[in-house]
Amino acid sequence: MNKTLKMTVTAMLVAVGTLTSHMFYIPLGFAKVFPMQHFINVLSAVLLGPAYAVIQAFSVSLLRNMMGTGSFFAFPGSMIGAFLAAYLYQKTKKLSLTFIGETVGTGILGAIACYPIATLLLGQNAALFGFIPSFMVSSFAGALFAFILLSIVIKNPAFRDLQQKSLQ
Repeated sequence: MNKTLKMTVTAMLVAVGTLTSHMFYIPLGFAKVFPMQHFINVLSAVLLGPAYAVIQAFSVSLLRNMMGTGSFFAFPGSMIGAFLAAYLYQKTKKLSLTFIGETVGTGILGAIACYPIATLLLGQNAALFGFIPSFMVSSFAGALFAFILLSIVIKNPAFRDLQQKSLQ
């Protein structure tokens, strides 16, 4: 896939992620789980590779913050998850490891990375592992949806050809 096509697909995923990330949610007790960013992170990881996946995650986080529908915590979580998912997929070509990469990258590593943002930059009291439960549920749900969709779509020869060209 040439650079122009990669940038176009990235821009489309940014647009979809920005518009849908706050619209679709799963009510879970007292909380709402917003899985769309994680869904799109896995799609960009498989289609575009690590650099474009991180650019996509950063762009969605930035636009959501500018529109008032996101928080500063979206930056480390989404970017770490997108990178780890894309890196694992690039090295192994296994969707299961992409799913694990997004879940661990956002749900654990990204959640831990939010601690200094909460305490130092925002001046809020936060527990070191306090973000993990909500980040984990959200990233698990979105990555699972993407895993299921990609498991079905990846069997299509046209998709496999597009995917192989994109990672060259």
